[in-house]
Amino acid sequence: MLAALSASQRRFHSILLRRGIHAESVAEIIDLAAQRHVPVRYVEEGELAAHAHGTTHGGVIALCGPKPRLDANGLQELLDRTPGPPLLLLLEGIDDARNLGFAIRTAEAMGVTALLIKRHVWDFDAAEVARPASGAYERLPLVQLADTAPLARLSARGVRLIGCLANAKRTIHECDLCGPVLLVIGGEKRGVSGAVRSVCDAFATIPTVGGASSLALSHAAAIVCAEALRQRRARAALDADAAGSSTSAAPPRTDSC
Repeated sequence: MLAALSASQRRFHSILLRRGIHAESVAEIIDLAAQRHVPVRYVEEGELAAHAHGTTHGGVIALCGPKPRLDANGLQELLDRTPGPPLLLLLEGIDDARNLGFAIRTAEAMGVTALLIKRHVWDFDAAEVARPASGAYERLPLVQLADTAPLARLSARGVRLIGCLANAKRTIHECDLCGPVLLVIGGEKRGVSGAVRSVCDAFATIPTVGGASSLALSHAAAIVCAEALRQRRARAALDADAAGSSTSAAPPRTDSC
């Protein structure tokens, strides 16, 4: 709830607190609610239980609208406001809400600008996604895709689309991930769809050792996003060194893939 209040993306109607709850345990919630002009009401346990529909509430429930989704136009507006090259992540073939939640949590931690998801994935229970995301679900912009048209618009504005495939010739370490880029990760069962492959600019693989034929989607997303963050931090450090000296420093060598 704190993450949702801080993110200010949902429309809050009111916050219900169990009558007799320790004020210290909900002080931050009450303060944020006051800042956002959200009414706070103290109610009996039975009213909280009715709203919770059998789930654990801990004495606190927020009555609010769903987290808004960005469409293709909203994504373009977000990129217009984003300083520096955007890092975008597209996930396909997600079969588990918790797997998506873990991927959202990792994406935010690795500096992803927005997460793109196919429309059917929104059928997941939002609470089941938000719980493993640990607040990142509220903060990270989520974009709903109906088709590949928004991907073509991204490509037209200079964003390189890199699909991650097990049999790709180049590894993610050989690709330059410092510029505007969209990384595409497919699920274990179906991988990256043919429609999305057709609009990708390049493909890369995660180098592995051992007999595993594939990685879980959330694990693959974590590895690829971490490599992008590593490259971007290394490039920024070299740029800073170059700016502070009279000699120019070459960026870390990564072939364009």
